[in-house]
Amino acid sequence: MITIQDLFSLDKTYPEAAEYLSAFTYGWEALSGISELIIKIGKNLPEEEYDHPSENVWIAKDAVVFPSAFIGAPCIIGRRTEVRHCAFIRGSALVGDDCVVGNSTELKNVILFNDVQVPHYNYVGDSILGYKAHMGAGSITSNVRSDKQSITVHDRGTDIPTGIRKIGAMVGDHAEIGCNAVLNPGTVVGRNSVVYPLCSVRGTIPQDSICKTTEIIVEKR
Repeated sequence: MITIQDLFSLDKTYPEAAEYLSAFTYGWEALSGISELIIKIGKNLPEEEYDHPSENVWIAKDAVVFPSAFIGAPCIIGRRTEVRHCAFIRGSALVGDDCVVGNSTELKNVILFNDVQVPHYNYVGDSILGYKAHMGAGSITSNVRSDKQSITVHDRGTDIPTGIRKIGAMVGDHAEIGCNAVLNPGTVVGRNSVVYPLCSVRGTIPQDSICKTTEIIVEKR
């Protein structure tokens, strides 16, 4: 249960992004094309609804962006989204409607579906976060192995070599990531699952599960 169709409600993002993601089996396969996708979407956004403050940056007119936030290109900030104090969007960030990008949160090469919250001191890189996914304060995605080798996704006894050196996490719809948890490179968190605070997570957390530690994963009831 780690495919794009398993993890994400494709009607909860930009239609062009849904079409783009549908062409792949796994989320990490889509990471390399996020920048081009953003530019393609941005050029077709209605001028009456989106500001275009700099090249390849589009911000919904009803979004709230604090003056201290940095927004690098390419980037789209969706309707009613808040980008709060000292947020650092390095670029290649497709942020949906009704999201929260919080204080001192850093984004790089990501897709955030609608209603995602990364509200306090989060790092999210080379990752996709599904509809209503939430990351607690200080939780991060680690996107590079310490030996800098390509990442293998571990799925319940099956290893999937990706050939990609930078992958953060694929976090399914409604997933909850506890405070100060670390999602190690290539982690997949299924829909509706919970990761406890302070966990260092590797591999796959099945849908509707609670991850208490990497070794203790129980069914959510």
